[in-house]
This record gives sequence, C-alpha cells and structure tokens, in this order.
Amino acid sequence: MSIIYVLIPIAMLFVLIAFGIFFWAVKNDQFEDLEKHSASILFDEDQPQPPTVDDNQQQDGKS
Repeated sequence: MSIIYVLIPIAMLFVLIAFGIFFWAVKNDQFEDLEKHSASILFDEDQPQPPTVDDNQQQDGKS
C-alpha cells in the first residue's frame, strides 16, 4: 500500500511533463499546417536529381 505514495507523484509528474510538451508544441506552431506534409508526398520534386557516378559509368559503356 505504501507504493501508492510513490506512484501517484510519479504519475502526476508524467502528466505535467506531457502537458508542458503539448503546450510548447502549440506555442511553437508545430500544429499550424497539418495538411502540407501529408500532401507533399503526392507530388514529384520540381528539379530532377543529378546523375550519379554509377549512371555516368553505365552511359560510357563501363560496367
């Protein structure tokens, strides 16, 4: 029964830390634009990737 006197303050500390992290995230606009990142994977990049060394070797006929 005496363990409850330890567990309740630890649980309250965890709740306070969770609230602190949540309010910090809201204050720093972490939840400002929830749609941008979910839609960004649907679109291609504007600029093509530069060719790599392996691509250049294959074009020259070397393997």
